[in-house]
Amino acid sequence: MGVDYSRLGIFAKTFNRPTLGETLDAVCAHPIRIVQFNLSCAGLPTLPDHLEEAECKAVATAVRDRGLTMAAISGTFNPIDPDLARREDNLRKFDVLASKCHILGTRIITLCTGTCDPEDMWRHHPGNAEPEAWDDMAAMMKRIVAIAEAHDVIAAFEPETGNVVDSALRASRLIDEIGSAHLKVVLDPANLFRPGDIPRMAEVLDEAFALLSPHIVLLHAKDVLPDGSGTTAPGSGVLDYSHVFRRFKQNKLWHKKIPVILHGLCEDKVGGSLYCVALNYSYS
Repeated sequence: MGVDYSRLGIFAKTFNRPTLGETLDAVCAHPIRIVQFNLSCAGLPTLPDHLEEAECKAVATAVRDRGLTMAAISGTFNPIDPDLARREDNLRKFDVLASKCHILGTRIITLCTGTCDPEDMWRHHPGNAEPEAWDDMAAMMKRIVAIAEAHDVIAAFEPETGNVVDSALRASRLIDEIGSAHLKVVLDPANLFRPGDIPRMAEVLDEAFALLSPHIVLLHAKDVLPDGSGTTAPGSGVLDYSHVFRRFKQNKLWHKKIPVILHGLCEDKVGGSLYCVALNYSYS
């Protein structure tokens, strides 16, 4: 059996090109046929004020004509942004994006659970652990899910240490609390580790797959630095990809054809990272 690339994809914006066509052609230069899309690749805001049907059809055609599949599209904003006006405006724009997903060619919108940090939605803030932050986030997620339900799309959030939902356990709690089939999970194993967690790698990974596998719609592939202080390109760190894909297959995610999306890497790392992930995906 050869190395299997069939379920591997990449963030389209990994490739920085002047036009959408050139960006997608750069994707196709690799053995990749799945993308997680961002409207910025088409010269549009990630969360647009307005989105014309013709613009959406042009994107969908460009993707389809190259034999690519759009597994998901980014709709990420900080749902507990301390700037309430900006928060509400982003929620409105999320609705705009959700209303056009079926034309664009995907049902999954990716997002985060937010942080109390006023400047960086990926940065940890001590307030994230407070009950008030959870309640604020959960209330916003209910509104996000209501939009997803109205447009028959999936809102897929990612547990990560810099956000309110910073562990698999808290992700499971949110899924149970919201109780909607339109709320799912993007699992990025590299985002579950803090400094000092690396010796517990198997335990952290096992917990994540045990709690979240029924809800996972995408698996992200990054890597984690040896001290757990940050992330790096797939294959450049210490993440046990063999363990990741054993749990991936044992929990039937391989049978469900869940896409594995590479990101967090420069273009010059794509070939090596893709091969590393594909090798572990194929033989674990």
